[in-house]
Amino acid sequence: MGIKLRLIAARAFATARWRQHVLHNRRRIERFQRYRLHRLAADACSALPFYRRFSELPFTSLPIIDKSILLANFAGMNRARLDVDSVRSALADGQERVGHLVIGQSTGTSGNRGYYVISDEERFVWLGTILAKALPDALWRRLRVAIAMPGLSSLYRSASTGSRITLAFFDTARGVESWADELAAFAPDAIVAPPKVLRWLAENGRLNASRIFSGAEILDPLDRTIIETATGRKVREIYMATEGLFGVGCAHGVLHLAEDVVHFEWEQPDPGSPLRTPIVTDFTRRTQAMIRYRMNDLLELADEPCPCGSPFQAVRRIVGRQDDTFLMSTEDGARRMVTPDVLRNAVVDSHIAIEDFRIVQTAADVIVVTLADEVPAEVDALVIAGLGRRLGELGIVASIDVTRGLSVPFDSKLRRVRRACD
Repeated sequence: MGIKLRLIAARAFATARWRQHVLHNRRRIERFQRYRLHRLAADACSALPFYRRFSELPFTSLPIIDKSILLANFAGMNRARLDVDSVRSALADGQERVGHLVIGQSTGTSGNRGYYVISDEERFVWLGTILAKALPDALWRRLRVAIAMPGLSSLYRSASTGSRITLAFFDTARGVESWADELAAFAPDAIVAPPKVLRWLAENGRLNASRIFSGAEILDPLDRTIIETATGRKVREIYMATEGLFGVGCAHGVLHLAEDVVHFEWEQPDPGSPLRTPIVTDFTRRTQAMIRYRMNDLLELADEPCPCGSPFQAVRRIVGRQDDTFLMSTEDGARRMVTPDVLRNAVVDSHIAIEDFRIVQTAADVIVVTLADEVPAEVDALVIAGLGRRLGELGIVASIDVTRGLSVPFDSKLRRVRRACD
């Protein structure tokens, strides 16, 4: 890490800590966001071809975009005028830069990849910000941090050298067993890993870090309970994606949105559900605009204040992705949306022996539930009855099959609830 970039990270760290101090109530947060949104909109309309036609209009007049719109207008949304084919080709050749800019891509969980372009300065602003939220003592205390991910983007590797933090990277695609001893020898103070990795380490007595962060996948309550029971420590979520850093869990284990760097708007996909889909605007991104971008996630926001005292919006749970929402046929021939939380709760509540599961919709009226081999055979009928009863309350009649043979995909994202049909 060069001196200039290290100073950028340190300044971002200090600025993020300062914002957490001065933005101590909702009124201040909202006033701060209005100011940042005004500046961001003016900058985008003057610098980026896609937004020029919206010049002089308020922020709320800017279009809501999604991945398809971003990809179709990629060159008009970044200052370097890079087109998506150039970025895709460079990544296919193993490059992580085009000129002086850093490029990257998402994992493509929903079937098509997203791409991004950022500057080194933005990368280290991200680093300083996430350190300020997750490891606030990182500037004055030496810390050993382990990061276990199936593919480590340049965002993570940007922190690979520094005077205070020693990072070790572990490739989960190799399987946890292959590096568990190496992790123990590294003796991290903190670890960042997908829940399935944290759970394996906890169940095998290998999770000894004092600070445990879950990222890259949905943290299921089953995994949280097992990890926290085994370690006696809270699991803190890091909510981030290709589109930016969206939230970090506090010491109480409650996820707080990063409202000092991202503005959130909300849509309600199902009028009868408490779940919301975020539309995000990242204040820190200038090389490529991330303005009013509709995410694919489903969240339930908390109404009550967090015991930590933070005024940043608390999240009760991240449920899943809209791609994993089931579209089921009702008795009257209509199509009804069933969110992942409804399906998950119906299966888990069927029997106490269920500590892992997969639920897949394979056709309009067919669901396959997979359980661990050790779950008693008599549980199958309880799962079918419980899930069938819950769907029946929604006017849905489905064919439900229960199978055995769970496996944990350490080389890709774990999706416990998945729609595998149109």
